[in-house]
Amino acid sequence: MKRSNILFFVGVLLILAPVSVFAQDFEVAPVNLEFSAEPGENQVKTINVRNHSNQKTSFMVVLSDYLPKGDGGREFLPPNSTKRSCANWMNINPSFFELNPGEEMALQVGMLVPGEEFGAAWAMLFIQPTREQTSWSAEGTLGAGVMVSGRIGVTVSQTPKSNSTNSVKVTSFAEDVTASTGGDRLFNLSLDNLGERITKCKVFLIASNMMTAEEKQFPPIEVETFPKATRNVQLTLPVGQLPAGKYALAAIVDYGPKYALEGAQIVIDVKESGVVPTPDEASPLTE
Repeated sequence: MKRSNILFFVGVLLILAPVSVFAQDFEVAPVNLEFSAEPGENQVKTINVRNHSNQKTSFMVVLSDYLPKGDGGREFLPPNSTKRSCANWMNINPSFFELNPGEEMALQVGMLVPGEEFGAAWAMLFIQPTREQTSWSAEGTLGAGVMVSGRIGVTVSQTPKSNSTNSVKVTSFAEDVTASTGGDRLFNLSLDNLGERITKCKVFLIASNMMTAEEKQFPPIEVETFPKATRNVQLTLPVGQLPAGKYALAAIVDYGPKYALEGAQIVIDVKESGVVPTPDEASPLTE
């Protein structure tokens, strides 16, 4: 399958991710910092925090590690507690500040990468408003006399520019038979990130009628894969979208113009009442 044809459709359907987030009465932008410092180098990026409330508010910055889960979720852990943490490489100035109503503060986030760190690393940076408590109710909080309310998380990642090790492979593609009953048909796709970069992938389905050669492409989704980890993706084939017939159903993965498209396919039968699976196993695709 030619990359140019696929990228035309993907470009039309691609939706940009948000670059700012509101929580209660304050705003943070951007919510994703991507550093590309070489080992031994220091880079600085800026986060803007605006107070939309009608009162003076104190804010604090808290760091956290996280482990990416196969379903796209995250398990949050104390800072500098994971192998891929960059929490200890960061310097935030200021880390505690006050804003008057309508006022905005620019936080400087510095990333100083140790001399031997050539791989990808990541962490979370949380910005949260605080309010003072009386001493009798201060127990059990993050600090005596301080209560934390709603917070906004900023994803921080660091990968040196010279790190070009990037490889994503499809390891399985199969129907979710327990969920595909009577309505939309669901498929499970597994991606292994074999490289050393956090890699964004566009994943989409293409159904090709094996008798007429007509193709139908479904809107793609975008997922993030982490080094040496598996990302599981669920794809939907809507009911009633295909005429009856036999189809080659392909899951296509595009993770950048420098790399060959990855994918796998299975053969399915579509009947008037819906989609019925055949026992064909998934097979890899080549361009």
